[in-house]
Amino acid sequence: MPKAIGVTLEEARRIIAAAKDKAAEIKQPMNIAVVDEGANLVAFERMDGAWIGSIDIAQKKAFTSRAFDLDTKTLGENSQSGNQFFGIHASNNGKVMIFAGGVPLKRNGEVVGAIGISGGSGVQDQTVAEAGAAAFAK
Repeated sequence: MPKAIGVTLEEARRIIAAAKDKAAEIKQPMNIAVVDEGANLVAFERMDGAWIGSIDIAQKKAFTSRAFDLDTKTLGENSQSGNQFFGIHASNNGKVMIFAGGVPLKRNGEVVGAIGISGGSGVQDQTVAEAGAAAFAK
């Protein structure tokens, strides 16, 4: 079976638009990052009023989700003291984020990128990331 293609710029823009719509709906400005299969940034947008400190976090959530092919919420839950991934946040030169809001993007069942969201609570970030990922899945 041929390898699935990564996230295109056009798709990244569609993902970001869906994430922005969800962020506006919940009234929480967000930083939105989309990476490709190599965890390279394809597109990024900072909504008006989104925290500047969350720019880096959103990009690192997208990297983390692609690097481990799972959502950062699950990674965070499994990285608490005594769990299998405890200490993982210190790997990859500090690029690993274990807060909710990073979600893999899949094409034909294969991870081809990820979205990372930061700017609200963990629940808000996850909700917005899932909305962006759902737009990719369509």
